[in-house]
Amino acid sequence: MNVRQESLEVKLRKFNREVQLSQILTDVKDRRFFSKKPSRLLLREKAVRLQARRKIRRGY
Repeated sequence: MNVRQESLEVKLRKFNREVQLSQILTDVKDRRFFSKKPSRLLLREKAVRLQARRKIRRGY
């Protein structure tokens, strides 16, 4: 019984990690409410700038 529970916990951790890496939940949360196209473009540009800033900080 204990071995089965551990394998279930491991599988659950792997699933959670895969969901986080694929960013499915962030997409769902972003699309929860309708947003106009100009505001989506602004958010996308802001995300690109933030990602570039993070790359510079991390030294990639």
